Amino acid sequence: MSDLVFDAVSVRYGGRRGLTAVDGVKLTVPSGQVVGLVGESGSGKSTLARAAVGLSPVSAGRVLLGGVDVRELPRRPPLQMVFQDPYSSLDPRMSIGESITEAIPRGVLPGRAARRDEVARLLELVNLDPERADHLPGRLSGGQRQRVALARALAGRPEVLIADEITSALDVSVQGAVLNLVRSVQRRLGLSMLFISHNLAVIRYLSDIVAVMYLGRIVEVGPAEQVLTDPRHPYTRDLLAAAPSATTSLLGTGSDDVIADAEPADPHHPPGGCRYHPRCPVGPLVRADRDLCLRVDPAEGAAQRRHSAACHFSDNELTTSRGASAS
Repeated sequence: MSDLVFDAVSVRYGGRRGLTAVDGVKLTVPSGQVVGLVGESGSGKSTLARAAVGLSPVSAGRVLLGGVDVRELPRRPPLQMVFQDPYSSLDPRMSIGESITEAIPRGVLPGRAARRDEVARLLELVNLDPERADHLPGRLSGGQRQRVALARALAGRPEVLIADEITSALDVSVQGAVLNLVRSVQRRLGLSMLFISHNLAVIRYLSDIVAVMYLGRIVEVGPAEQVLTDPRHPYTRDLLAAAPSATTSLLGTGSDDVIADAEPADPHHPPGGCRYHPRCPVGPLVRADRDLCLRVDPAEGAAQRRHSAACHFSDNELTTSRGASAS
């Protein structure tokens, strides 16, 4: 297995005056581990994932797999993605067996019998009856379709699997079963995985490492237990404060609710300095002496701070006090 590395990756749409959806992201998905990427809608999570598999243009930087730029890898690279909507990710005119067979690399399994056996193995791996191979997607539920989508991704023999909000379109009653399946498959196969969600409870359940994204940038990254119990960036703490508590469902959707009283910044015109300062509860809105946040981008010294936090005051006691109360 290989590390997946985002090396200062930017994705820009619309030329010089367009939108920079991903801005200089540096992130590593270590071999055999799960990196949970979290952030509210519009933060750039899905765009980053699509850049990794070649579906969004990389305007600057590189995406590396095992040290090789993914743009230089073969047509079917060892990097596969499972998409959010199980109803649109499968061809409705192809049986699920045909969809999975199509994803098997050419020349790996010569002969119909070998490919048929491989389809049966993959369906069993995702806890589906192999006899469903002849069924069309229209005969399956959303949870079953997402299992097929996972089997199809695994048919490509990936070293790295990217899962983009794969439970958000499913009924709550089946989300847990799909998450258990993903965790079981990842551990059994030793896959590296980038798991994207806006739900911190899901991220906590699956991830070894957590990366937090805001307005196109990674603002905090570190071991999951450390980031989720001792967050260093105010945005991470606000996400945790808005997440479902132990008295609500593990798979609730509260983490995409109001994060702070102020509206998010316009992604076409991000604010100078710290991008979170117009919403920050410990920044210049409440502390006049913290005008540094208005002038200097905290990403410049993030590597020297705990969790690589993009916050000038991430180690300040006043910053941590609010996180303690939220947790």
